Amino acid sequence: MSNVPVIVDIARSPMGRGKMGGVLSSLHPADLLMQVLVGLVERNNLDPGTVDDLIMGCVSQAGEQAVPVGRTAWLGAGYPVHVPCTMVERRCGSSQQAVHFAAQGIAAGAYDIVLAGGIESMSRVPMGMARIGADPHGVAFEARFPGQVGQGISAELIAARWGISREEMDEYSARSHQLAESARVAGNLAREIIPIRTADGTVVSQDETIRATTTAEGLAQLKTSFNNDELGQRFPEINWSVTAGNSSQITDGASAALVMSEATANRLGLKPLARFVAFDVIGDDPLLMLTAPIPATQRVLKKAGLSIEQIDHIEVNEAFAPVPLAWQREMKADPARLNPRGGAIALGHPLGASGTRLMSSMIHGLHETGGRYGLQTMCEAGGLANATIIERI
Repeated sequence: MSNVPVIVDIARSPMGRGKMGGVLSSLHPADLLMQVLVGLVERNNLDPGTVDDLIMGCVSQAGEQAVPVGRTAWLGAGYPVHVPCTMVERRCGSSQQAVHFAAQGIAAGAYDIVLAGGIESMSRVPMGMARIGADPHGVAFEARFPGQVGQGISAELIAARWGISREEMDEYSARSHQLAESARVAGNLAREIIPIRTADGTVVSQDETIRATTTAEGLAQLKTSFNNDELGQRFPEINWSVTAGNSSQITDGASAALVMSEATANRLGLKPLARFVAFDVIGDDPLLMLTAPIPATQRVLKKAGLSIEQIDHIEVNEAFAPVPLAWQREMKADPARLNPRGGAIALGHPLGASGTRLMSSMIHGLHETGGRYGLQTMCEAGGLANATIIERI
């Protein structure tokens, strides 16, 4: 029996603004994720009882997301109670890590079929709700890495270190919206979106987050978000350039991938979309925090025996504009291949769901263009990053 893991299908919800009144904010997180899981099961004529495990990412596992939300979503769909679930929390890369665990479990012979993905309802479970206590690090950590800062300051430090200007950040951010809007108008995003029915019966089938009229000139008018006199004295190199417009959007969303062994896909008559080539996960400087995609990319390319020139579609999560721009400075990849359908600045960043959202964009993008290899990497709080290389089938 072949234990080669493949992705048979991958999809996401539309992205909704992560505040009350956003198009998905009326839905409990479990009910949002449930509809994505049901969509994948139904469009692949899958017997839900044959799923070996649900591996779901979620960052703020508190409030309505405190109970294993993948399990409640599954049971809410009326699916068999014998199918288990586990939750993954690797910060922004949670659902990318969930896919890694699924593929690695299949390769090891532990699974045949897994649904891997993630959920984050940032309107109903605000970011930071899961934090308990005033000291998240402890004495020993602080002794080694004193004076930790928030991610916004880390983004400012990255912009300073790599010489990324406010103008470059705003131009890149406007590009994200323009590319996402072009993909939407062409109908390409519809291929990866499972329409969601809200509490009042409205069917949402398009992203709420894309601002088609965004321009660099308009973004230049926004105030910076993280100005701090004390930190400015500590880090005089900061030019204060990060704004709400050149950062990812707070978002509600869910996404999932149907991962199985190649032998099982063949037996079920399902045609895989992609196979896995290489995985990596790595840590980097916890002060800069958002730089780990660079070494993760270098390592995953080495594992795959590929060069960056051989990668046809690249997804680097747009947590803040300096993250993909610094990555681009280091890797010198073709900029046209970097987030070619827009990224989190336009589509939003629903934390635990973003990993499989990026992977969905990458896989569907490769099928649209006929490209062969895709590479995905994400910065994660604490100085972490996952990286994945897939090959289109």
